[in-house]
Amino acid sequence: MSSQNQGPRRIGQWIYLRAECIDEYKECHVKVWPAVLEQIKDSNIKDYSIYLSLTPRPMLFASFKYVGNAFDKDMERMAANPTVQEWWQMTDRMQESPVEGAVGSASGPSWWGNTEEVFYME
Repeated sequence: MSSQNQGPRRIGQWIYLRAECIDEYKECHVKVWPAVLEQIKDSNIKDYSIYLSLTPRPMLFASFKYVGNAFDKDMERMAANPTVQEWWQMTDRMQESPVEGAVGSASGPSWWGNTEEVFYME
């Protein structure tokens, strides 16, 4: 995901989840690998949540705050982390990207679909 706004902001993303992988996806997120969590923090991401909707088909919605000033560089550092790459290989096989031409989290167009924030109230 590239953006002209490189500074702090809230981000929402979505992706389909394969129905046969719901339990496995939930289970792996109960025990996220510590190195993955550390890289997320080191990439200036805070307040990160992933939600599951089962209708009309299984779909995930992620919400987080980016608090840094160099989003693209922070995401490049995350993508270069071998442990994160291994995590993405595991979770990508459970998902179906809504983005045309997407091949996985580590390369190509954004794997998760991006959203536009149209309302926020603090």
